[in-house]
Amino acid sequence: MIALIQRVTQAKVVVEDETIGDIGQGLLVLLGVEKDDTPQKAQRLCDKVIGYRVFSDEQGKMNLNVQQAGGSLLVVSQFTLAADTQKGLRPSFSGGAEPQKAKELYRYFIEQCRVTGVKTETGKFAADMQVSLINDGPVTFWLQV
Repeated sequence: MIALIQRVTQAKVVVEDETIGDIGQGLLVLLGVEKDDTPQKAQRLCDKVIGYRVFSDEQGKMNLNVQQAGGSLLVVSQFTLAADTQKGLRPSFSGGAEPQKAKELYRYFIEQCRVTGVKTETGKFAADMQVSLINDGPVTFWLQV
């Protein structure tokens, strides 16, 4: 399971001209689900995303996690993160989870994030989404379990 996280001052997701997810300060989480992923991996990745210290403390050092910083999450499914780009000029998606499994693990990941008490907004699984953000820093990390 893969999460590309971006520290943002704001981010939103629009589907069919309707804003369905919108946050201020926090993390935009682009989530990719791979074939061998499990609920246990989703839980570990959730713990890592919530605990990852990418927000500045009083001294300007990245010592605070999203919860400590009072931020929110915007979780967006992104199957292209599971692409194999090693060969040729066209990505292969054979490593990605089947849609039903990916949807279940995407929802599970979101549930686990919400259990922590961090406000969690979402995109819409398998929809054509327009995602906009203001990357703060810019700060972007690739997390994988």
